[in-house]
Amino acid sequence: MKLALIGVGRGGSRVVDRLVDRESATGRTLCDGNALVFDTTETTLEALEFVPEERRSVFGDIHPNVGDDGLEGDPDLGAEVAREDVEEIRRAFDDLAFTDVDAALVVAGLGGGTGGGAGAIVLEELQTMLEKPVYAVGLLPTDDESDRRIHTAMRSLQSFVTIADNVVCFDNESWRSTVTYDEHAATESADDQDGDDTAVDDDRDEDDTSDPYDEIDDAAARHVHSLFGANELESTTLAENRIDASDIARTLETGGVSTIGQATLELERTDGPLPWLPRPSWLPDALARRLQGEIENNQTDAAAIKRLVRSAVESRLTLPCDVASTHRALVVLSGPPAAVSRKGFESARYWLEQETDTVEILAGDEPLTRSSTITATVLLSNVTTVPRIDDLQARAVAAEREREGDDAGTAATPADAGTNEEFIW
Repeated sequence: MKLALIGVGRGGSRVVDRLVDRESATGRTLCDGNALVFDTTETTLEALEFVPEERRSVFGDIHPNVGDDGLEGDPDLGAEVAREDVEEIRRAFDDLAFTDVDAALVVAGLGGGTGGGAGAIVLEELQTMLEKPVYAVGLLPTDDESDRRIHTAMRSLQSFVTIADNVVCFDNESWRSTVTYDEHAATESADDQDGDDTAVDDDRDEDDTSDPYDEIDDAAARHVHSLFGANELESTTLAENRIDASDIARTLETGGVSTIGQATLELERTDGPLPWLPRPSWLPDALARRLQGEIENNQTDAAAIKRLVRSAVESRLTLPCDVASTHRALVVLSGPPAAVSRKGFESARYWLEQETDTVEILAGDEPLTRSSTITATVLLSNVTTVPRIDDLQARAVAAEREREGDDAGTAATPADAGTNEEFIW
């Protein structure tokens, strides 16, 4: 699926930056130059590596309430600034070739003032402009972030689900345990946490340029790219059961909140003299096999393929959920066609039908003749039982009640239950 990629705020811009890098590294033409990032501060955009400078747009910088630190985590100010500067946003859109894409994808950190507040306005503008799907990737905050950011994220999620055609969520908290996470680097003061996704720990060693979210951003980009970039290689072998953009669009047309799972199986390879040699695209197949070794020309057994798909669903989703609450699903199997067991693929599809309790399962291939792995990517669309979101909503409501109690000069009581702000998504 060809996409126009739009990052809003620090978190969204970072993930789009990595998506552009993955497109170059893998040869999958996901956006083919149609990438754009927005923020209210130059500092955020200057830190990017792969999005061209001419595709980095600052808005709201002359607004009287926007300071050097941006919006300071205020989503209402973010929406206000974006609406007032909407002409600047539209001019930036002029650089994107929307006629060449299948859909637009907005990526934003939902807990930030720019990502959550301005991101909703960017979605509205795209929906007004385009007669194509407008999807979103929403990045959820971690548990150690402030109550204010949790509250903002839940408000933003509600807006994004209402405006976008589908919202793929990525839960930073669920993925934090899977990467090298520097707790000291990630720990911010309460004031910094309320900032606009641009907090910096002033106590860190000046020589330490690591960022605790680097690997998490990479994981988010990898999952998004594997799904939307399926079969976007120019050299992809045609297959009878090939997944294309219409299959992804059909799966996502349910709306709501969605999640992506992925698992990879390494194939056995005979030893060559230079097995570590990187494989450039211009290297002839015969020479590559002699230098690197050959993939064993044995079909992976049916049970292994079923386990692979099952692992993609059960190991770690971008947003953990009750799989049985899925309304529609898509399975993509990427790898050498000769190594894939068709019986195993069909068995895996049947297993997923049972787990999701729906027959609306689309499945297909991404033939990668030169690959040394088989990867299963699973999209679960419109999942409605999500404990993680329930927990975040409960914390946001509690924080709102406490704030309202403080404003009234009295503490909120259990009798107030059900009378305050309610989140519906």
